[in-house]
Amino acid sequence: MDLQVAKIDILQKIMNVSKISLLDKINDILDKEMIVGYTTGGDPLTKEAYNARLLLAEKQIASGNHISQEDLEKEVENW
Repeated sequence: MDLQVAKIDILQKIMNVSKISLLDKINDILDKEMIVGYTTGGDPLTKEAYNARLLLAEKQIASGNHISQEDLEKEVENW
């Protein structure tokens, strides 16, 4: 089955769902698996991976593990 046929098949099944709980589960799966961005290296990021990277960045900033724009500009001048 190719991608387009699979999408149409799934859409038809979703249109026949009568329980909101099932639609909520489907939505949760899609939220976890959908690509919401890409790394600077071009690797895809799911919402979960994106949020994990944000939390890590916030922890690094809070612990002082970062470089200011001004310091970065000075560093670049020496390249």
